[in-house]
Amino acid sequence: MKRIGLFTLVLTISLSVAAQFNFGHQSKVETKTIQSKVLNAGREYNIFLPLSYEQEPNRKYPILYLLHGVMDTNTCWSDRGHLKDVMDQLVASGETEEMIIVTPNAGGNIYGGAWNGYFDMPGWKYETFFFTEFLPQIESTYRVIGNKENRAIAGLSMGGGGATVYGQKHPDMFSSVYAMSALMSIPEQGVMPSQSPGDKVDLLVKSVQENCAIRYLQEADEVQVKALNSVKWFVDCGDDDFLLDRNMEFTQVMRKKGIKHEFRVRDGGHTWEYWHSALYTCLPYVSRNFGK
Repeated sequence: MKRIGLFTLVLTISLSVAAQFNFGHQSKVETKTIQSKVLNAGREYNIFLPLSYEQEPNRKYPILYLLHGVMDTNTCWSDRGHLKDVMDQLVASGETEEMIIVTPNAGGNIYGGAWNGYFDMPGWKYETFFFTEFLPQIESTYRVIGNKENRAIAGLSMGGGGATVYGQKHPDMFSSVYAMSALMSIPEQGVMPSQSPGDKVDLLVKSVQENCAIRYLQEADEVQVKALNSVKWFVDCGDDDFLLDRNMEFTQVMRKKGIKHEFRVRDGGHTWEYWHSALYTCLPYVSRNFGK
């Protein structure tokens, strides 16, 4: 009898604690598909929905678009970056407000025939798709606040360069940009070899060259500089990263142009260990800049 009474007491306490901390409700990551007329294909995306999304059906949320690197897909931030775990931890500690996070698919095995890249190129109008189809459908499907002050973009490597250029071209749409190990321009070393002229690798390299984030800054006029200063910029790159020089060059031009930004060089290379750790800075940063 004593054992039964003790078991009942423990069970009651456990249920009470579970109710107090909403263990029955969790944030979640879903994988969905959008049918694109621009790309003439379906494109998957992952979406992180916060704990309160189902509990508060009238609430709208800020949104972060989180871009992946070359040959990765929409699942990498969840599978390798452990996005959900990091986000849950930061929300629980009060370091980050609840938000919706979307990771689109702009890649796959490029040597196996998959398109890669965030910019328009022959046969792959991804930038057009992103701004005319993907973003509008996401923000009409989910409860997104849907203005500049509550929209951010971030990414790693190819996605870091994509996020940067998207922020440069559309400063009226994003409150902050967080670039990790970003492909700001094509470096002298580390370029992916193409198998033949005009193949998908060659087209990707040319698209980055044509959308060089550093050249955009160098050519920016006073009106463009003013618009860029309406965005909060954060550049984050490892000291052993082969793209470090390109990121340093980018921040040097930002300084010359008088564009406010933050720049961090941390211990690490072009690795998932680095990008996972970057989330602990990235997510609180974009959260602090929402609503401003």
